[in-house]
Amino acid sequence: MSVKPEPGSALFAGPFALATLSAPDGPAFPALVTADAQVIDLQAAFGDDRLTTRDLLDSWESALPRLRALADGGEPVRGPLDGFRVHAPVEPRQVFQSGANYRQHVIDLHVAHRAPGDDRPEEERRAEAAEIMDRRAAQDLPYVFIGLPSALTGPYDDVVLPAWAEQPDWELELAAVIGRPAHRVSVAEASGYIAGYTIANDLTDRATVFRRDMPQIGTDWLRSKNAPGFTPLGPWIVPAESVPHPGDLRVTLTLNGETMQDESTRDMIFDVARMVSYASQTARLLPGDLVLTGSPAGNGMHWGRLLRDGDVMEGSITGLGTQRTRCVAEAS
Repeated sequence: MSVKPEPGSALFAGPFALATLSAPDGPAFPALVTADAQVIDLQAAFGDDRLTTRDLLDSWESALPRLRALADGGEPVRGPLDGFRVHAPVEPRQVFQSGANYRQHVIDLHVAHRAPGDDRPEEERRAEAAEIMDRRAAQDLPYVFIGLPSALTGPYDDVVLPAWAEQPDWELELAAVIGRPAHRVSVAEASGYIAGYTIANDLTDRATVFRRDMPQIGTDWLRSKNAPGFTPLGPWIVPAESVPHPGDLRVTLTLNGETMQDESTRDMIFDVARMVSYASQTARLLPGDLVLTGSPAGNGMHWGRLLRDGDVMEGSITGLGTQRTRCVAEAS
């Protein structure tokens, strides 16, 4: 899909963003995309025909000043963005996903997933969920689990809905991209380990979230979230210096032109720095890794409308651009 900024609008916040692009029938390459939608081939600019976006993130502290200089001009561009294919902007080693991190979203899910035999009024169940959220916030325990890099796909690629997925749902999320190895970093330090931000749509098959054969096992994130292409990513990585207030961004998803999610990251229970710090207490986060921060209210379970063949999702986050994906049913 070719990409053009709308008249009077910007593709992203700041003077440049990182992308992974390819010309028609050509290999993918890391690119700097300027605010006026011009493409600089970073393999050529850095003199390394094997360079990837993740390599840049591996040496982010030294790469960032060079990227700023390239964005200022003086480097021949490869051409306008329109006409290049846009891929997922990075191939991470690890994907850290977050559940139950938007207050209103979790309350809605708690009400939607009524337990068998629970005949209490909705108002009572909402009050119970709100109490649970307050307790989680007080205990300072985010919920983080592991996703698979193989689930990632480009921001304009079709999403194949597996034949076995009975309730495929959308979950648009802000994703932090790690720029320095991070292990046991504090909340105060965590923002310094974030290279930039991008958009992720963390699709979930609601029917397979909980194990039916043995409910005591709990959630099955492998089955429900990690089908190939279930995580459209991008289109860009916008440097953190261009996104000074990640806790005040608008997260919006439309389905066939109708707004389904439209919420601020202010509704997060745990902010981005807290999520990065928490994940790093156990794991060693590596450059290029993704930390997804949860999805706001307005998913398909809330609306009683799950994804179907032919649906088109458009997801945008303030300053990070817009992704557009079409759902295609898997051939039986």
